[in-house]
Amino acid sequence: MPGAPGTSPAPGMSPGIGMPGGAFSAPQAPPPACQQLLSTRDEVNKHGAALKAAGEKKAPPDELCKLFKAFITVETRMIKGLQEHSATCGVPPEVIKQVKEGHGKASEMSKKLCDIAAQGPRQAGPSLSDALGTTPVVPDASANKKGSTFDTLTGSPLGQ
Repeated sequence: MPGAPGTSPAPGMSPGIGMPGGAFSAPQAPPPACQQLLSTRDEVNKHGAALKAAGEKKAPPDELCKLFKAFITVETRMIKGLQEHSATCGVPPEVIKQVKEGHGKASEMSKKLCDIAAQGPRQAGPSLSDALGTTPVVPDASANKKGSTFDTLTGSPLGQ
């Protein structure tokens, strides 16, 4: 009998399809709320990648501030979705806790960075020469001096 334990499926049928119990039936799509969480997660990852790339290329603080604000907004939306649909989507409380901790750290970093960006570009202060009222003097390298005991660039100090 097709579908009975220990027998092969009927000719033309693939294993699992049409078998009683539906153990190998096609997976059902997640509920719409869970699909929305997955798309929000992907969006958070996209913004995170943009932040990482901007950090690697040493982007200016104002650009990083804009990227962080977009990231924080999407991450806040994801946290709300996780809290609202944790039972429906089977999200463990530990995951929500971890996401909240990461969000807190990202928010702190964003605030610090945006404060720096709001200050504008920093002006260079006076140099030491300006503060002392002198001009920098570069030693004359053309003067040929006899090497000292510690000068090993010209050979062994013992051989001279």
